[in-house]
Amino acid sequence: MSEPIRVLVTGAAGQIAYSLLYSIGNGSVFGKDQPIILVLLDITPMMGVLDGVLMELQDCALPLLKDVIATDKEEIAFKDLDVAILVGSMPRRDGMERKDLLKANVKIFKCQGAALDKYAKKSVKVIVVGNPANTNCLTASKSAPSIPKENFSCLTRLDHNRAKAQIALKLGVISDDVKNVIIWGNHSSTQYPDVNHAKVKLQGKEVGVYEALKDDSWLKGEFITTVQQRGAAVIKARKLSSAMSAAKAICDHVRDIWFGTPEGEFVSMGIVSDGNSYGIPDDLLYSFPVTIKDKTWKVVEGLPINDFSREKMDLTAKELAEEKETAFEFLASA
Repeated sequence: MSEPIRVLVTGAAGQIAYSLLYSIGNGSVFGKDQPIILVLLDITPMMGVLDGVLMELQDCALPLLKDVIATDKEEIAFKDLDVAILVGSMPRRDGMERKDLLKANVKIFKCQGAALDKYAKKSVKVIVVGNPANTNCLTASKSAPSIPKENFSCLTRLDHNRAKAQIALKLGVISDDVKNVIIWGNHSSTQYPDVNHAKVKLQGKEVGVYEALKDDSWLKGEFITTVQQRGAAVIKARKLSSAMSAAKAICDHVRDIWFGTPEGEFVSMGIVSDGNSYGIPDDLLYSFPVTIKDKTWKVVEGLPINDFSREKMDLTAKELAEEKETAFEFLASA
């Protein structure tokens, strides 16, 4: 058995964490021979609920869980971390502008970034889930100057999985037969799900999705809006936001960071845009297609971008630049 790794989940009393913690504890994220010390952080009023989650994790009797620590204190939660999964954030309430949401979250992620900087290992991998995820991730990274910004990523894997699933449903195949879809940009309704480079396995051979579907108007219309608005559709139906699918996407994202992406496949994640070859301004946290090896991501270079894609990619970059500007005004005064 190897040494245990310390994994933090924030917002640990919430519904995404409830779907996530068992998968982390049972070895499906970090491997079946990796012991884990699981650290659960939430705000003080949620500690009662968190105690219940702690009891359930104990009752799962998971052999890989060496310890579970439930706390409302940052100095305990962020100490010596190998992985930080930042799920907790201020949710958007009725009548809240996106601006109000940004303001509330800048405070949270500034504090958490500073706590990472002060207490966590410098090699910590930080995954931001709480929305607005891209800008929250940028805020945390800026507030943790001693941790490499490449160690920060935000979750667009749920959108990536949604895009794969829509294509698979349309073609009557399993979603594993679809690969190399891309989510460009922001985890918001301006994101651009792009299947120009995606492949699907049909009758044992790989074909381009456009060629397989022969339905350009669906791919450029309904497909894109379905993926962009899927989160809202789930809330409308369930009266709660996506939890099971979000937890599955977090597991996929973290497992790929840990073990790398399969040969010939790329995935989508929000990362720092510095030095990208796609004309996206530097210093944004933008979702790109990446491959991962030795716990290090690399943007997939040289994909041809048509005019339709260019317009969509620039639109979501513009939204991110505006969000960043608003957030950083608050950051200066926070």
